[in-house]
Amino acid sequence: MSKKDTGKKTTVGGQALIEGIMMRGVSVAAMAVRKPDGDIYLEEWELPEKKWYNKAPIIRGCFNFIQTLREGYSCMNKSAEISGIGDDEEETAFDRWMVKTFGEKTATKIVEGIAGILTFLMIVAMLGIFLFLPSFLFGLIERAAGDGAAIWKSAFEGVMKLLLFVAYMAIVAQMKTMKRVYEYHGAEHKTIACYEAGKPLTVENIKPMRRFHPRCGTSFIIITLLVSIIVYSLIPIKPAEWWGISNTALAALVRVGIKLPFLPIVVGISYELIRLAGRYSNIVTKIFSAPGMWMQRLTTREPNAEQIEVAIAAVMPCLPKEGEDDNW
Repeated sequence: MSKKDTGKKTTVGGQALIEGIMMRGVSVAAMAVRKPDGDIYLEEWELPEKKWYNKAPIIRGCFNFIQTLREGYSCMNKSAEISGIGDDEEETAFDRWMVKTFGEKTATKIVEGIAGILTFLMIVAMLGIFLFLPSFLFGLIERAAGDGAAIWKSAFEGVMKLLLFVAYMAIVAQMKTMKRVYEYHGAEHKTIACYEAGKPLTVENIKPMRRFHPRCGTSFIIITLLVSIIVYSLIPIKPAEWWGISNTALAALVRVGIKLPFLPIVVGISYELIRLAGRYSNIVTKIFSAPGMWMQRLTTREPNAEQIEVAIAAVMPCLPKEGEDDNW
């Protein structure tokens, strides 16, 4: 491995929220959200001490990824409430009936429960399409082309997943709310870049910074998809030969089920690669970072001064305290 980049590489990173940003430092995390009255809401909390499974190579990838998702989901929901998104929506006839029938408190809990179930079903449906559809489509191709196509199965499925992901992100990017989120995403990246450049965190210094960063979650997803192509190509999965399953849909479902136990390995390897990409700058890291950096053209947008102010508010409490080392 070549030398580290001479610029500072920090562990501080974050996530864009609804009208806000969440940042994580060495020992402190914070979220800043622009309220409807224009003020910035700021909340800080201490991060738990890292356990062995948060530090062990490969293993740490899955645990850190799950913890990040859980924390990010919680902050996203809270930011939606603080920012007042949806407060101006008109009350529907169903809302009035629920309150009249069950009372306001119980009706609120029922509606939240229904929303949670629908969200879960939507996630299951999306994962089903994302994992099942590529395998099913190749099953159809394999039946038509014969066994000679089998060697391309993992590559085909991986490319299909990439195309589905890119299409999904391109569609989401057109939504008004998500455009704002992507602007905050750009503000988050620019603020981290400014800090890594050793410049004072001001709007003037942050605005010219690059909005693409190798440690971005978008890059992590892309790298995970690329790693999955390699890993799954090394695992022989032949439902038809093993169990005589000839039904294309059932064979695709079985194939997905066999792959799932290997997912932590794929995520673990991807996590180590994204760490290398964030720590070193050479031809190798630039090559496997390139697809993710390109995708950030969809998932980040140029922020305005007010959004950068929110990013500054979020990152300031997370900067290392005396004695702390935030080098990546």
